[in-house]
Amino acid sequence: MLEPSHNDELPPIPGKRYFTIGEVSELCAVKPHVLRYWEQEFPQLNPVKRRGNRRYYQRQDVLMIRQIRALLYDQGFTIGGARQRLSGDEAKEDTTQYKQLIRQMIAELEDVLHVLRK
Repeated sequence: MLEPSHNDELPPIPGKRYFTIGEVSELCAVKPHVLRYWEQEFPQLNPVKRRGNRRYYQRQDVLMIRQIRALLYDQGFTIGGARQRLSGDEAKEDTTQYKQLIRQMIAELEDVLHVLRK
């Protein structure tokens, strides 16, 4: 679960369909080698691999990485504890994340609408 104060420290997620590992690294403040390690540890992380095994993450992957980061770095969970938290009974939908995502999408759509009206 992401804390509201933590969300302010991370940049907003752009309205793209796919993100490279470098982009995700910047968006989540996690180094690329850590992201690759987390892919092995968390079955929820499964980026699309194309052209020479290049990883392409989607928006839900970025949100999941931010949630994993919050569990490990902010809340002090171990890898095993975070994995259990995400896959167990406590893995309920995080409405805060979805509200943030919806607000971002509305803002992006309003920007597009503003450009179209010009």
